[in-house]
Amino acid sequence: MTPAQLSAFQANSAITPASMAAVLVGFVFAVLLLWGVWAIRTAWVGWTENSINQRQFLAVCMRFVAMYLVLTFFLLS
Repeated sequence: MTPAQLSAFQANSAITPASMAAVLVGFVFAVLLLWGVWAIRTAWVGWTENSINQRQFLAVCMRFVAMYLVLTFFLLS
């Protein structure tokens, strides 16, 4: 950002762009973790009620772990 853009951003938002980026990344991870808890819990209930098998339950868990690792790599590097 140019110095003029930076000063305009700070004047209108009262925070720095780096702080805003940290808040947005934190929000993305919070939503991802909430979604992961919901997905894994739903899969767990399905597995305990024999609606899905163990392989499908593990697939849900592995998809969540893979998504978390990919987002961590892209957003925190």
